[in-house]
Amino acid sequence: MTKGFLAFLFMFLIGFNAYAAENVKKLPAPDIKGGIPLMEAITARRSVREFSAKAIDEQTLSDILYAAWGVSHDGKRTIPTALNKQDLQVYVAFDDGVWLYDGKNNELRLVSSENPKPFLDKQDYMKDAGLTLIFTGSDAKYSPLNAGAAYQNVGLYCASRGLNNVVRGYFDRAGVARLLGVGEDEVIITQTVGWPYM
Repeated sequence: MTKGFLAFLFMFLIGFNAYAAENVKKLPAPDIKGGIPLMEAITARRSVREFSAKAIDEQTLSDILYAAWGVSHDGKRTIPTALNKQDLQVYVAFDDGVWLYDGKNNELRLVSSENPKPFLDKQDYMKDAGLTLIFTGSDAKYSPLNAGAAYQNVGLYCASRGLNNVVRGYFDRAGVARLLGVGEDEVIITQTVGWPYM
């Protein structure tokens, strides 16, 4: 190999690693201790369509995603899935794009750098919402059940932490599917999470 080729290869690898690092966000380990007792969380859980502009910090985001679709023990998820197919994907929508949650590595992978808000913000109360989760799956029979288990876990976590949340079906499904690179029929539901006004 020539020195020029080796130099090119070296620069390519440096650039590729920098690109990869920009497109992956490692999350802090989820905090799996504490919170309020389960029966109190069940009683407190509710849908609230009011969100302040206060940002969701990375620790809270990690905890939310762990509740939705994390790996808890022996490679198992924090929710049950029919026949253990684990046919669910959880995406996180921010102003800077859409990220796919990788529960096994507890990180986010960039899927689209396009702002998803035009496809998601169809109601006035969404204008300040800090976070929207998008649930998808390819199994028409079981994926919606999996999504229901995931968003219920998130709702209970929100009740425990004093966060507002609402499950939403009113959004531009075709636009969201295009952003994610999945079929429109794979987009199941969304859930918006944010801090209340203080």
